[in-house]
Amino acid sequence: MPSLVPAPLDLWGQNMETGDKKTERNRGASLRSQSHSRSAQALSTDGLCLEEMLQWSDSLERLLSSKCGMKIFQAFLKSEFSDENLEFWLVCEEFKKIKHTFRLSSRAKKIFKSYVQAEAPREINIDHKTRELIRWNMKTPSTTCFIEAQKIVFGLMEKDSYPRFLKSDLYRTLLNSTSESVTV
Repeated sequence: MPSLVPAPLDLWGQNMETGDKKTERNRGASLRSQSHSRSAQALSTDGLCLEEMLQWSDSLERLLSSKCGMKIFQAFLKSEFSDENLEFWLVCEEFKKIKHTFRLSSRAKKIFKSYVQAEAPREINIDHKTRELIRWNMKTPSTTCFIEAQKIVFGLMEKDSYPRFLKSDLYRTLLNSTSESVTV
């Protein structure tokens, strides 16, 4: 299946945003709309079936369990300058699979510096209490040290980004183009 989005983000900090996030996020709805339209036009629906795409609207879990759905959602978030939450969630999913203590500690520090600490390059939106809990967990990192932050971030995506995605021109255009190819 052809790639649906540009090369994957470097989730470990080599390709981090450097500009002022608030400035980037305030570029306006018209830029997002133009970006969604261009993204939808550029995406290929080869290999996507309408049934799978319709299932994405069942839940965020269903969307993220689809490799293609997750990539399209990631492209949507990137177009809105809000992809750090999904990026953090994905990094945490990979982090939970680490077995070696040294590697676990090293990755935990990278995740903390990239996403959790105040003024991090890809800082996620979590409360002070959770940030301090993670700081405490960093003394002896385990596969669960980011679990509370991951839950918060998932909740934010589920309540905010995911509903916007379902209403976006990107998703609607993909649905329409897929349903048209089914009827042809």
